Amino acid sequence: MNCRAFVFLTVGLFLPQRAEAAEIHIPAATAYLDPNHNAARISADDGITRWTGPETSVTWFGQLQTPGALSASVVLRLQPETTSRLKLSIGEQSREVTVRGHATDSVTAQFGTFKIDEGGYHSFQLLSLNSSGQNNGSVLKLVLVGTAVDDAHFNMQPRRNAASVHLAYPVPRDTQVSAFYCEMTGLEDPLWSYYMACGWHRGYFGMQVNSPTERRIIFSVWDSGNEGVDRNKVTDENRVVLVDKGADVSSGSFGNEGTGGHSHLKFQWKTGEKQRFLVTAEPVDTTHTIFAGYYFHPDKKQWMLISSWKAPKEGRRLRGLYSFSENFIGRNGHVIRKALYGNQWIRDSAGEWSEITTAKFSHDATGKAHRRDRFMGVEGGQFFLSHGGFINGYTEFGVLFERPPTNQSPASMKLPPLPE
Repeated sequence: MNCRAFVFLTVGLFLPQRAEAAEIHIPAATAYLDPNHNAARISADDGITRWTGPETSVTWFGQLQTPGALSASVVLRLQPETTSRLKLSIGEQSREVTVRGHATDSVTAQFGTFKIDEGGYHSFQLLSLNSSGQNNGSVLKLVLVGTAVDDAHFNMQPRRNAASVHLAYPVPRDTQVSAFYCEMTGLEDPLWSYYMACGWHRGYFGMQVNSPTERRIIFSVWDSGNEGVDRNKVTDENRVVLVDKGADVSSGSFGNEGTGGHSHLKFQWKTGEKQRFLVTAEPVDTTHTIFAGYYFHPDKKQWMLISSWKAPKEGRRLRGLYSFSENFIGRNGHVIRKALYGNQWIRDSAGEWSEITTAKFSHDATGKAHRRDRFMGVEGGQFFLSHGGFINGYTEFGVLFERPPTNQSPASMKLPPLPE
């Protein structure tokens, strides 16, 4: 080998290698449809199908940590020889393309390069420019390539619910809690929100948005045993039994999240209006406890019984006290949910009331890896829980918060009869 060739090869070994641009593929099944969530079908296997016309957009959300450039494309299926005009917007930047279907499995709409000026959450909105009623094709995935994709975070799971978030209230271990009181105010009211005020080891009590025209006050108590889905498989000795219920309250069974007895009052509770909840526990013998849920009706200005249930294999009082907020259907998991939780008190078996001013934050598995937009804090002297909205920042799992005491004991209120 001559010297010139040796020098060339040696220098070539030390030339910097060109790094491949970061690339991320975001499944269509993780996107949201706005404003009509029924305007197309979304599935993990087929992506977004039956999407027609320009009325509803397809939007992904993701966290980009690194400012820089990225190129964006969308992979679709189109009927051969048909065309589709589409627009992709990232923030204030938009690009339009026309794609034509052909006999292969998919086509790619290349939208070109976008500039990301700062890190944080960004939306990726795909709009149809086709006429109303025209099939826009099936959307399979969004593909992003470039420096701005370094360390990006997207929810890659077809479960599009916002993370469920919880407050756990520490109570001295030996306290015999006969009653648990909590006030709660819903600040946002998107569909499929459940704001739960009074939870304990055997049940939960709160308020729900079921449809544009229906809201509920819900009180439920779990059966004993290990059946998680079908209450028909629960033996009589493990079933909770309805003792009583209030006027206009419906009752029945539930499953798929454990099993038990369910009750609800249809009532149009109002956003921004404080709601009051009270749960009581009355052991009737060494193996059974009656759990009751009382709601202060804002229109009637008085407490009412939602329902009471006799729970087997119990004989004890309330423990494991908590509150939570849940997005129970994921079709709108991209919008924010927020509620205030305040003036929590417990009553012991001796009849003494004690105020709870400490709570610990937690979240479900979705909040651990897939959705970081989950928060707890103190606002206006009350705890708050917030989730969804793709808001920058988050609250660490297990953080303790302290709220200022109110010194407004329920003992001064005209409460329903309480167990001894």
